[in-house]
Amino acid sequence: MTRRALVTGASRGIGTAIAHALATSGHQVAVHYRSAPDKAEEVANNLPGEGHTTVQGDLGANQAEQIVNDTVEQLGGLDVLVNNAGVYFFHPILTTSFAEWQDAWRSTIELNLFGPADLAWHAVRHMTDGGRIINVGSRGAYRGEPDAPAYGAAKAGLHAMTQSLAQSLAPKGIAVAGVAPGFVRTDMVTDFLASAEGDAIRAQSPFNRVGEPEDIAAAVAWLAQPEAVWASGTIIDLNGASYLR
Repeated sequence: MTRRALVTGASRGIGTAIAHALATSGHQVAVHYRSAPDKAEEVANNLPGEGHTTVQGDLGANQAEQIVNDTVEQLGGLDVLVNNAGVYFFHPILTTSFAEWQDAWRSTIELNLFGPADLAWHAVRHMTDGGRIINVGSRGAYRGEPDAPAYGAAKAGLHAMTQSLAQSLAPKGIAVAGVAPGFVRTDMVTDFLASAEGDAIRAQSPFNRVGEPEDIAAAVAWLAQPEAVWASGTIIDLNGASYLR
């Protein structure tokens, strides 16, 4: 039977690569977007296989239930949830006003941690034995994010939630795992990587490059497979040996 997957933030970057990898492995995919319907439609239309769709919703506005319900209605069920959507705000503590500091923390935690938590709560009510929740965390949860501490804290919380839910949901046959990417090449960082700082970023890895979205997608697609059940509770580091722990 075809498995059905919801990928949040799938209209660009890592999310698009994950949607493509899941579709390639036989999943029907709901491409979630917040405010780019044309891009989401383009992604869905270009996925291999049939039966893909798009779903809209703002995870920062408490719309997780709507997103899950729309996915279930359009795909006929839900087997895999990939929590990929997230935001990153610069807010160094010494150069950010208190108002900006508060706003960055509240906005980041709301979208990067509360959103995935809400989606997980609604999603598991539609999943049966063999269900999967895969959370996209970050290397920054371990090594710190000095210019975006709320991001590092939210991703650390996401990793902890992954491990907690792995234990809670195992009796239901649902496996929960995560990935922790390092620096990944996306459209948003193309100019940055082409600048003088780009060489230093690439040099963080002994491969002397940054990650590609497909590097992350390959691991997520494997975690979504029935054979990966014993990886439940795992956080896979995907940083090209740029940070070891």
